[in-house]
Order: sequence, then C-alpha cells, then structure tokens
Amino acid sequence: MTLEKHSFLSEFPDHHHTIRHLKMHDRHFAKLFDEYNDLDHEVFSLESAGIPTTDDNLEQKKCAVFSLKTRCLPWLKKKKPRNNTKPNNLINHSYV
Repeated sequence: MTLEKHSFLSEFPDHHHTIRHLKMHDRHFAKLFDEYNDLDHEVFSLESAGIPTTDDNLEQKKCAVFSLKTRCLPWLKKKKPRNNTKPNNLINHSYV
C-alpha cells in the first residue's frame, strides 16, 4: 500500500487562495489548519516509519484529522474557489 500525506492544501487544491487568505486573517481557522496538518503529519509518520502503536490510537488520530477537516469546511463553503482563469472576453454584451 502506498502511503501519502493528506495536507489540507492537497485536499482542497481549488481553495488554495481562500485557504491562504484565511490563514493570514482568521486566527481560529489558522489554528485548526495547523492542528490538521500537524496531526496528519503525525499519522503519516506513524504509518510510514512503522512506529509501534495500537490500531485504536491510529484510528483515533485519523478520526481527529477528519474532524478538523470537517470543522474547517464552513469557511471554504463561504467563498467559492478562485481559479486562475481570465474572464471570457468573447461574451456578446450587445444584448445586455
């Protein structure tokens, strides 16, 4: 089985700009974001290094990661993802 990190930014790549903005302007979001990434890193380290741990301990950590992600979602839903495409200039405005 291939192990991979699940950083918050990699989970929501379409919200990259929103996440960066929130990290700089919302302390509560920034705290949850940092907790998520720290805990995700811990889970990845436990799994990849083969550090002895119980299945229950690992599952609790994974559930905590999921919970943190769920708690951050309302911030992302408030703003639509910003993509880097330019507006379509081919729209015919003569009928507006």
